[in-house]
This record gives sequence, C-alpha cells and structure tokens, in this order.
Amino acid sequence: MENSFLTEHSIGILESLPEGVYVVDKEFHIVYVNKAASAITGISRDEVIGKICRSFCRSERCEIGCPITEVLRSNKNILDLESTLQSNDGTIIPITLNASLLKNAKDEPVGGIISFRRNFKTDFEDYLIRHPHFYGIIGKSEPMKNIFKSIEQIAVSDATVLIFGETGTGKELIADAIHKTSKRREQLFIKVNCAALPDTLLGSELFGHVKGSFTDAMKDRIGRFEIADGGTIFLDEIGEMSLSMQNQLLRILQEGTFERIGESVTRKVNVRVIAATNKNLVNEIFNHRFRQDLYYRLNVIPIMVPPLRERKEDIPLLAEHFLKKFAQRYNKQIQSISPQALDILLRYEWNGNIRELENAIEYAFVRSKRTDVLCECSLPPHIQNLERCEEHKDIKDIEEDHKTEKLLSLLRQNNWNKTKVARLLGIDRSTIHRRLKDLDQK
Repeated sequence: MENSFLTEHSIGILESLPEGVYVVDKEFHIVYVNKAASAITGISRDEVIGKICRSFCRSERCEIGCPITEVLRSNKNILDLESTLQSNDGTIIPITLNASLLKNAKDEPVGGIISFRRNFKTDFEDYLIRHPHFYGIIGKSEPMKNIFKSIEQIAVSDATVLIFGETGTGKELIADAIHKTSKRREQLFIKVNCAALPDTLLGSELFGHVKGSFTDAMKDRIGRFEIADGGTIFLDEIGEMSLSMQNQLLRILQEGTFERIGESVTRKVNVRVIAATNKNLVNEIFNHRFRQDLYYRLNVIPIMVPPLRERKEDIPLLAEHFLKKFAQRYNKQIQSISPQALDILLRYEWNGNIRELENAIEYAFVRSKRTDVLCECSLPPHIQNLERCEEHKDIKDIEEDHKTEKLLSLLRQNNWNKTKVARLLGIDRSTIHRRLKDLDQK
C-alpha cells in the first residue's frame, strides 16, 4: 500500500526525519507512519496502518477542523498550526503541525501528509491560554481551563465521574471529551437520558430484558450496559432515576454485575460510568429521593460546569462559533456580530445557558435582513428588550414579536394546552388560534 504513495527513496528520507510524519489516502486511511511519529505517540505503525487517521493522531483537530479536510477544501498547505494529540497512555501533547496534499502525475489529489513536532516550549496550561477549543468544547475563561486540565489529568483513570451543572451548560460535551481522552477512547461511548423514559423502559434500556418479561417485551433485548462492555456509558439526568433503578445501578458500580429484566442469570460487564445532573443531589438525599451510597460511588471525580452567566468572557467565542455554524447551515455570508448586539448578549443573564445562546443566534440568523453583520434588531425580542437599531423595525412590529414570543414560550411550558395558556394570559382561546394561524401564514 505504501508504494502507491511513496517510493523507497522517499520512505528512507521520511524515516530519517526527527518530525513525526503520517500519510493518508483519499478515504483518510493511514498508509504510512514514520519512526518519529511512533516514538512521540507511543503507538506502533502496525497498530494503525489501514485504519482511519483519527485512530492514530487522536487530536482535538479531529473535532474542530481536520487539517487534511481543510487542505482539500482550500487547496492550500497548512503551516505551523498549533494543536494537540494523545500519546498511547492518554497524555495530551501540545504539537505544531503542517499538512499538505499528495497529488499524482495528473495533479489529482490522492491523499494527504501531516508532519508534526512536539512543542516543548508549550505545556498544557500555556496551550489552553492561547486556544479556546478543547475537543469541541469552547471556552477560555478560568473555570473552563480548570475543567480542561481536570479532563487531561484523569485521562489515564477509569474512575467514575459525576458532572454537575445547570441545563444547557454542555455537560454532554464534557462527558464526550472525558471519553475521547481516556484509555477506552477506541471503545463504544453509549449515552442514556435517564429522564426521557419511564422506570420500566429505562430498566430495559440499561439492563435489557427477556421475551415476555413485561407486556411489550416481544423478544429478548440486550441493554446498554452490555453494549458498552469495555467502553463508557454516560447517564445524563441521573437525578431523575427512581430509587429502585438506583439500586440496580449501585450493584453494577459495586460488583460489575446485573440481571436482565425477567431473567435470573447474572451477567458481568466492565464499563466506565460518567453521570450528569442539574440537581443538587445532597438535597435529593436529604429528601430521600437519592441514595447516599450511590452518590458516593458516582462522585469519585466531581466536575462542576459553571453557568454561562459566570463565564461571560466566553460569550463572544461561543457566538462566533454559532455564527460560523449557521452561516454554513443557512448558506448566508454573515461574518460578524455588531458591537451593539454583542453588548446585549453580554448583558443578558442566559438562564438557559449555552443552549439558549445557540437558539438566540439561530433565531437572529433566520430573521436577519442584513447579509454582512448580525445586528441587535434581529435578536429574539425578549433578549433585545425592544431595543432598536439603525436597521430599523417599526416598534409595533417589535412589540408584536414580543407578544408572539411570550405566547409560544407559554405554550411550550404548558405542553401546548391552549385553554390553560388563554387563562394565564386572560384572553379567549380563539385569540390564540388566530395568532397561531397568523404566524403560520407569515
């Protein structure tokens, strides 16, 4: 496979280089790794030849912008790009890399080549100061840098992690980064939302069941813990789990064993558990809704994710990220946010955290009449607080938008019960029907 890309002479040259080098084909399969690359990462070439390149480099760039993909898109080489990769034991290594296309005699791309060197002048903390991205997580505030360092420090551990944070703070992204930097990164990462299913179905989802064990059990089913054997399972909203389910989870954490619903066969698994909650579990324990012994089993490594209002310096970075995301999705060339709009974003409290910010940017993107900059008049009415901008908009239109936003918010909060919402607003139910009909016709 190597000979189709590299001659014996060129391989000899690459083997003599002090920089790490690896070569991929058009499908991103690794076809060559030099000795220096293996020495830096601790990963032998035999382990990765023929595999997708991310199995070797394990770089944060795999999440936020693959260099080879960027080279293919722009047809320009990448030089001296600072990034990280992971060694075989999970250590995160700051590097500087170059990326280029490989072309055949017809000047057609046939693959790519990346060279990298260890950045000895940059330790992990210095790297975080200069880079706002970490495995898809965005932030350069001190609380976020502390989280990134915690993730790096526990990379070699299989200890259980409990992530605390309000709704919308990005707890799932934190869990994802923990898995991607762990020893189990090549194994499955299974996610389960404990609040999304009733008790019986959650038990079946986690532990599996046998045919006939309950009404809808039409055949045997393997649970998520069995599927995740050898890997990691993420239990989101763990505070919503019933006490009976907590008992079964405690058994897995203590003994690594469980039984499928309706079966007496004891099964054993080796799964790392990462859990997350937006509740105060100490209060839940006090009110007899959460087991204290389970709390201590889960809370081996606690990670507190701060709300967005406590790390407002990250808002410009997040807004810029969402701007690029929606520019691609909606094929609009809006490249920046006006200073007035950014000021409003910085002053708002963001009780819905990053998720609310993302929704606000998307709303503004869809509603914006401008094609160059996102101005404050396109932000959701409840955020812009009826402020006007040079882009104009009749104040009556703004007030009408505000009423519509309030109506839709109440409907969502009350499961679209129009009678209840009409009573809350002090209007006729027919008025709600008319407003929704008018909204559909816009």
